[in-house]
Amino acid sequence: MDLDPEGIFRDDSDEDDDNVQEREANKEMVVYLVDASPKMFTPATTQTDEKQETHFHTIVNCITQSLKTQIIGRSYDEVAICFFNTKEKKNLQDLAGVYVYNVGDRDPLDRPTAKLIKDFSCIEDSFMSSIGSRYGITAGSRENTLYNALWVAQALLRKGSAKTISKRMLIFTNEDDPFGAITGAVKTDMIRTTVQRAKDLIGLDGDEITEYLPSAGENGVVKFSVRELSEVKRVSSHHLRLLGFKPLDCLKDYHNLRPSTFIYPNDEHIFGSTRVFVALHSSMLRLGRFALAFYGNPTRPQLVALVAQEEVTSSAGQVEPPGMHMIYLPYSDDIRYPEEVHVTSDDAPRATDEQVKKASHLLKRIDLKNFSVCQFANPALQRHYGILEALALGEDEMPDIKDETLPDEEGLARPGVVKAIDEFKASVYGENYDQEEAEAAAAKASHGDASKKRKAITDAASLKSAAYDWAELADNGKLKDMTVVELKSYLTAHDLPLSGKKEALISRILTHLGK
Repeated sequence: MDLDPEGIFRDDSDEDDDNVQEREANKEMVVYLVDASPKMFTPATTQTDEKQETHFHTIVNCITQSLKTQIIGRSYDEVAICFFNTKEKKNLQDLAGVYVYNVGDRDPLDRPTAKLIKDFSCIEDSFMSSIGSRYGITAGSRENTLYNALWVAQALLRKGSAKTISKRMLIFTNEDDPFGAITGAVKTDMIRTTVQRAKDLIGLDGDEITEYLPSAGENGVVKFSVRELSEVKRVSSHHLRLLGFKPLDCLKDYHNLRPSTFIYPNDEHIFGSTRVFVALHSSMLRLGRFALAFYGNPTRPQLVALVAQEEVTSSAGQVEPPGMHMIYLPYSDDIRYPEEVHVTSDDAPRATDEQVKKASHLLKRIDLKNFSVCQFANPALQRHYGILEALALGEDEMPDIKDETLPDEEGLARPGVVKAIDEFKASVYGENYDQEEAEAAAAKASHGDASKKRKAITDAASLKSAAYDWAELADNGKLKDMTVVELKSYLTAHDLPLSGKKEALISRILTHLGK
């Protein structure tokens, strides 16, 4: 069977217009700008005992993995790979030191394909002979390959609509100061022009760095400063932000998933906090309300409930201090609704002390240190992606996928674990459990043999019965001329009773034929 490596990840089904529009709205255009100066081909590590890999090799692997991720998750994205500080040049603007790898002069950006991944992963072998490497920014020359690369990237990203496509440019280099070899006014001028080109690339104007978001109306774009954007994106800060109040009966017991935090005011840190806290505390107690608030960092905001606690005193002094319990409320995905089963105390099974002891001993034997469900990947998905990758890249061997969800047979076979399991089974099912289980298996096997024998008899009767046209025999009244054995072959083939005389057998056949 011939496989198209470029279409191995494609979906051949026709897409409707709504799906296409949705994809266009989430489409992303990415330009990878890779520094190809001789410094990039030096070893990335200084350790002599490690495998010497160059910075360029590391970047090629990084981009290759990124393309593999895109081809599976977002195959409709478009990418361009562009090298700068090269001897050869290949770009629409005919600028020196810039080589666009996978996009022609008049062609749109490429979608990530298997052929692109295969060719790009091997580019290091032929890079020096076909493209070449040089230092593009040198003393005594006003050539600026970084400026040229930004210009080419801007032209590549201009091919998509700004309203429907997200655009990104990623620069890979190991040179923190590309203008370090230049001094004086020339260096200042080159830095200024390069920074201005970078600002023009993302639509900046003026000294203040700003970002743009498309508006819902027809008035163009709405400009936000960095501070304004951060305020819009910030759902919560590290402080409590009060949202409102609810009756106490809205707070359920299962909302308390982890220990709460007890909070109280402190005028030494915030002057006047005690007065505000006391007023809020007394009102919540009097009205039977709890406060709803946001708490946590901006990346993981947490909804919390503030429940007021009244002071409890006795003759010996204070038993419970006044304050508020901050209860961390669960998200909707954290709440489960198990089926409730109501049983009486007499019907509910109770474990004996011996069974509890054996179960505790078994749990101590089974070691689950540092267990986390996040450590296990889905083996079916990993095998699926591995096979697709091998087929698309033309690899001879399929990748070995370790199924980490299977039981640890080697660990369960340890003598201590086996003994603990046997003791627990004996305490629950009895001493003769294994013998009873073997007898049940033998009875099941015997029943299976009888079923096979009956099936063989039925198949032989069906074969014999197929030699006659029973409908024609019934219409011509010739069933009475047939033997009892021949009549029973029809009844056996159709799983009908065999008891009775010949007349009863004929009547049963006629009834079955609808005569």
